[in-house]
Amino acid sequence: MANLKEAPRQLRRRAFQLFGNLKIRPKLLVLHNLFFLVLTVGVYWSVIPLFERRVASAKQREFTLLAQLFTDDGGLPALQLMGLYRYRQGDAAMLAMPRAAVEYLNENPTRVYLNPVLTDTIYKRSPLAGLYRAITIPELYYDGLVTRAKYTLFLVLAILYLAAIMLLEFVVMPPYVYRPIQVFLDADDAARANDRERELIGEHEILGDEIGQIMLSRNDTMRRLRQQNEELEAARLKLLEQDRLASLGLLSASVAHELNTPLAVLQGYIEKFAEESQSAQTSERLARMLKMTQRLRRISESLVGFSRVRREQDEEVSIRALVEEAWHIASIEEKAERVKFSNEAKQGDQVLGNGDRLLQVFLNLIRNALQAVPEKGGEIRIATCKLKADGKPMLLIQVDDNGPGIAADVLPDIFDAFVSTRLDSKGTGLGLTVSEGIVNQHGGSISASNRPSGGARLELRLPEAAKPLSDATDPKLTGSNSNR
Repeated sequence: MANLKEAPRQLRRRAFQLFGNLKIRPKLLVLHNLFFLVLTVGVYWSVIPLFERRVASAKQREFTLLAQLFTDDGGLPALQLMGLYRYRQGDAAMLAMPRAAVEYLNENPTRVYLNPVLTDTIYKRSPLAGLYRAITIPELYYDGLVTRAKYTLFLVLAILYLAAIMLLEFVVMPPYVYRPIQVFLDADDAARANDRERELIGEHEILGDEIGQIMLSRNDTMRRLRQQNEELEAARLKLLEQDRLASLGLLSASVAHELNTPLAVLQGYIEKFAEESQSAQTSERLARMLKMTQRLRRISESLVGFSRVRREQDEEVSIRALVEEAWHIASIEEKAERVKFSNEAKQGDQVLGNGDRLLQVFLNLIRNALQAVPEKGGEIRIATCKLKADGKPMLLIQVDDNGPGIAADVLPDIFDAFVSTRLDSKGTGLGLTVSEGIVNQHGGSISASNRPSGGARLELRLPEAAKPLSDATDPKLTGSNSNR
């Protein structure tokens, strides 16, 4: 019993599924035909019955009037002249009179026999014995009239249907329904094929209807997916760069650690030989060797120190002291003795952050500047000033040098990993990438540019630790010089 009840539901479900699987054009054709069928049935049952009643009423009225004229013999010539009716006279057999008509007229010789249900003919008894008169209304005027009305109605509806189909299928639907849907499908195919030039729907193809709104929503979704894919790709590349940085860090720390022991032994032997040497020339050479050995040990210790895990707590950090310490580490290079260094950071300028990580930033910037400036007349200048960004007090730190500046093709990608303008072994292209990451973690920003007077300028913006001044400091950087 339950299966019998479920069968109609399954049948309806399959019918709906078959209809739903049709493409747009066949589906609309089915709907058009269904609409025409419903329209035809509706028009037929609302017009034809009414028309039949009106025709029957008109037929009855005409029969009544004709019977009245037929009763009066004086109206007979007028009826004959009209030519609309068939007039005959003869006996009952000749006129094919119904039995009921003969009996009625025999009983009522002065009256006429009229029965529209049985016949379209009116009968009357003639004054001559045994003869009768008959007048017939043509069937075409009434019965044929209804038939012609039905055919005419179907013909008009069919013409209207064909005209509507032609208008919809060739004028309305192609530009406003079929083409937008095809454009939508083509864009989806292009997206699946990774065709970035065709995956977005052109603005000239988008109308203001619901399909257009769907297209706009799809374009917006595709743009967001593009952005997310680009961010994912950037994150993936960043992870690869960080992995390379970590590997390089471990390698440099391992090499530095391995060098410490032989350097310590070498320094001890040089010191011992210097104490035992009696020659001034030999003592001078041993002193130079000892100086170079001590420099190598400081470099090795710096590498090991930077590879250690740093403390992460934030604190108030003096920029001037941080710059001094960074320069002290960088000055182990021989070139630093011939470069003019100016630390113009104000004594009270402080930022909130991790001192060890910020020291790495300034050391990278100073070493980059040190490598860029010329051997003779090289200058490096670091200065600070206070400003506000989005209502927050910030400290602007500028690192200037008088080197050749940054090449125009390198400047847009200067903070990407392994981008370097130096082709020697000292230029790895990692320092600015690491520095940018540290500055961003501190809620600041870093940018690079070329100075109008020549040389490069690196600008850092870091959150200020002290309370902001009541009046904004002029952004022009001034301060005292400290030469080394």
